[in-house]
Amino acid sequence: MKSERFRTIIDVHLLLIRDREILLAQRQGTGYADGQWHMPSGHLEEGESATECAAREANEETGIKVDPASLQLVHTMHRGHETELPRLGLFFVATTWEGDPFNAEPHKCGAIEWFPFDQLPAEMVPYPKAGLDNYLSGTAYAELGW
Repeated sequence: MKSERFRTIIDVHLLLIRDREILLAQRQGTGYADGQWHMPSGHLEEGESATECAAREANEETGIKVDPASLQLVHTMHRGHETELPRLGLFFVATTWEGDPFNAEPHKCGAIEWFPFDQLPAEMVPYPKAGLDNYLSGTAYAELGW
């Protein structure tokens, strides 16, 4: 009997950075991590590249336009058993974009704010917080929850 090839969920996180600050959104009304802060993110859709996903999520969540070719992969995280299925998280940095970020999804987001790297909110979703910490320390790859 041939077993099926393992499949994993890929999620993409976008670090929008200006002047040593990062843009974060406070989750609300989703049932997952409501009240906690997170960078724009989402799951890869069929037929979509990771950079296209990051650009799409940036536009959907903050109204800005990001050129996928301008994104830089800065961290990869393989999450383990604390989730239903293992996930692969790709963290991209954008330092240029078109438009001014705003809360484009008020039904999912209570606020968006710029935070200095040394004054991040205490209530961040742990997984993306770990990815951000790894980016800031120069760590290219990490495993979490194995």
